[in-house]
Amino acid sequence: MNNLNSILLEGNLTKDPLTKTFDNSMLCTFVIASNRSYKKDDEYHKEVSYFSIESWGKTAENCGKYLTKGSGVRVVGRLKQDRWEDDGEKMHQKTKIVAEHVDFFPRQKKSTIENNAKGNGKQNAEEMTEVFDEASNRDEDLEEDQEVSLSGDTDTDTDT
Repeated sequence: MNNLNSILLEGNLTKDPLTKTFDNSMLCTFVIASNRSYKKDDEYHKEVSYFSIESWGKTAENCGKYLTKGSGVRVVGRLKQDRWEDDGEKMHQKTKIVAEHVDFFPRQKKSTIENNAKGNGKQNAEEMTEVFDEASNRDEDLEEDQEVSLSGDTDTDTDT
């Protein structure tokens, strides 16, 4: 029996996508920031989550060709967990999303973002820009940030 493994995410690319070609097949990897607003105790809060995405084949070609830092996307795919053992025999794991379908959103002008923020009352344009800038300043892939040992310990030393 196959178990359900499906995910749907929307967000913006934190930097330009990376592409590689392997034996006539293309791989495109990118990271998206997904914003969430919620209300708790009559106060609005914001939360940003970052997700590593990989796409293959024609989907990868299109992502590499049309996406850039800040592009909005909707990703339909599945979760995949990679596991490996380092030289010190410590087990690591990384969970990523393998995209099966990617929708591209048109870029919004700043005035549109400001009007949307005023209309929904969840975040103002300054907060939305701050969240996007925070995501844009992440220079490194999230692979190292998301490494977790199988015992549950989080790796924080990323440059060893």
